[in-house]
Amino acid sequence: MINGMLAAVVVAASPTPIVMAAQQAGSAMQVGGVTSQPIGHYEFCKRNRQECRGNGRKTAAPRVTEFGWSVIKDVNETVNFSVLPMTDFEIHGREEFWSYPDAVGDCEDYVLLKRAMLIERGFSPSDLLITVVRKPNGEGHAVLTLRTADGDFVLDNLDDTVKVWTETPYTYLKRQASFHAGRWVDIENGDELMVGSIPE
Repeated sequence: MINGMLAAVVVAASPTPIVMAAQQAGSAMQVGGVTSQPIGHYEFCKRNRQECRGNGRKTAAPRVTEFGWSVIKDVNETVNFSVLPMTDFEIHGREEFWSYPDAVGDCEDYVLLKRAMLIERGFSPSDLLITVVRKPNGEGHAVLTLRTADGDFVLDNLDDTVKVWTETPYTYLKRQASFHAGRWVDIENGDELMVGSIPE
């Protein structure tokens, strides 16, 4: 079963439309140094230490097969459809409580579930990175970044379509480090994105 799932992240015979768009955009995020960990993720890591470990090395992003893209799109749509959006305050009576959603959740909860489901299907944790962004209206938001050899893609609970990160309307601030799930790094070219981003 695992061997079949790992086929999702080996070289594809020909690029899919989403990959072709990424290749044209030259769309890898440029990350900088280690930065502060969001408080919600820090507390999540205290409760789930096994999910916030380092892998001891920096790894190259993989190519994703056509089958792999179908898995990614299915996970994004399934989670978006099955989880009802609610704020942490409505669910837990407090702000910034990151957890796996049952039937309800906020943006970070969607990200955690998508990440876990893709890891179960053979994707590497180092290529599935929780990412903090700012929406055009100034509100904070979280999405899941998928690292690939063809660029970085975003799984978003506000959009059922998996997109190249440069085709989203967000300012990108920071994300999990690919070498350590409990550390975060700045995104250095995130502010430049707003110049050509899609308006909300």
